Amino acid sequence: MNATSSEPEPRRSLHFRFRNADVALPRFSPRATLLDWLREEAGATGTKEGCGEGDCGACTIVLARNRDGVLTHEAVNACVLLLGQADGAEVLTVEDLAEGGELHPVQQAMVDQHGSQCGFCTPGIVMSLFALYHRGEPATRAAICDQLAGNLCRCTGYRPIVDAALETCTGEPEDRFVLQAKARAEALAAIADERDLFVGDEAAFFAAPASEPALAELYARHKDAILVGGATDVGLWITKLLRDPRKIIWLGRVAGLDRMEANAEGLDIYATTSLERALPRLAELHADIGEMMRRFGSAQVRAAGTVGGNIANGSPIGDLPPALIALGASVELRHGDASRVLPLEDFFIAYGKQDRAPGEYVRRIHAPRLKANQHYRSFKVSKRFDEDISAVMSAFRFTLEGRRITEARIAYGGMAATPKRASGAEKALVGANLDDPDSWSAAIAAIGADYSPLTDMRATSAYRSRVAANLLLKALLEVAGDRNATRIGELHAAH
Repeated sequence: MNATSSEPEPRRSLHFRFRNADVALPRFSPRATLLDWLREEAGATGTKEGCGEGDCGACTIVLARNRDGVLTHEAVNACVLLLGQADGAEVLTVEDLAEGGELHPVQQAMVDQHGSQCGFCTPGIVMSLFALYHRGEPATRAAICDQLAGNLCRCTGYRPIVDAALETCTGEPEDRFVLQAKARAEALAAIADERDLFVGDEAAFFAAPASEPALAELYARHKDAILVGGATDVGLWITKLLRDPRKIIWLGRVAGLDRMEANAEGLDIYATTSLERALPRLAELHADIGEMMRRFGSAQVRAAGTVGGNIANGSPIGDLPPALIALGASVELRHGDASRVLPLEDFFIAYGKQDRAPGEYVRRIHAPRLKANQHYRSFKVSKRFDEDISAVMSAFRFTLEGRRITEARIAYGGMAATPKRASGAEKALVGANLDDPDSWSAAIAAIGADYSPLTDMRATSAYRSRVAANLLLKALLEVAGDRNATRIGELHAAH
């Protein structure tokens, strides 16, 4: 993105598809959200503004993109998605589904099953089901509930909505979007390019580098710029904290920064891999991580949010860091042409502070596979089961020699200013015997000294301390093979 570079000049306008037409925007505010543009500029007021923070789903729209030769449809929250993130996509709203007075099958099923009352949430629900409809596989009740976890309905109740989904999401989709898929994919390919995107000037801009060298060069020049992965966090800075970021670098167009590489040693997940795409790969490391990821926000959040973003924002209540720290994960950081690797737990220094120099960005996470003598457990505790911030997030890895613990890695989120290992409990577990619960007592008691959690709207300090200790006991009971039930209902990820 350097004007003196031999690389092609950056593209100076945002390009996306909307209602069968190309849209090119040479000027827009870096902080503008897609919902702002839809309602205020395009007049697409069917998409509603509810919570403004990506929780209620009233603003849900679908982005269609060409990915690996397939035209994909993903539901996202337009309220916290920056307008610039629509680059290269087709934007679909609830007004786009019906044609010639004939409702889309999902819409008709919502009518037939009486799936709407006040209707405020209905457009977002329809768009979430439209994305599920285009997944192209029969939807189970569980899959439908997962898809709707990010759509709050306060008056209809979910039974008729689920019935509408069961009626329509039965396999291969049959609608005009399928019939037009080839033309739509070609239209998207026509606006795609490998040029950097830069809209604005040196004082205020929205930029989307197309390569890592371009990203590294641009960020080294503009160390005060805000890096954006999925904007599920940065979007709230704008809508709730009313910040006005002047320089935004979106990482979503950086070639290769969204890849995953698996081998016998472990899994490398590059920074802009979406949480949704990472879910099955992380579940291969251990089923508990997959179960935690299923409850990671909503389908909309997982489609937009990135693995690197969940690490780089340094939140003390992020779900991924404790799960990965317990595995022994490491993080690669890059600045210019140089990179360095450090243990993930060392990346978090203090609240809001990470070991990341100005101009340095998170490039890759490496998560090692469990060895034959290692056992892993991970648990998330929150007020709501679906789409809620953790009160306590915990993860455990025990290395055994026979029935004796020779090493323990224990990490918690929500218990300190950063995701943090329980060093005292880890030391106390060395030498403990799985067949002797009394030998676990010192470690369980040590949790109280390892952490001094805060009291906030999610939980009291005393509650967090008690839950954290009980989760360690639960993990030890499961690894020891205790026959008593430790999980509710069908939540048997570890078994």
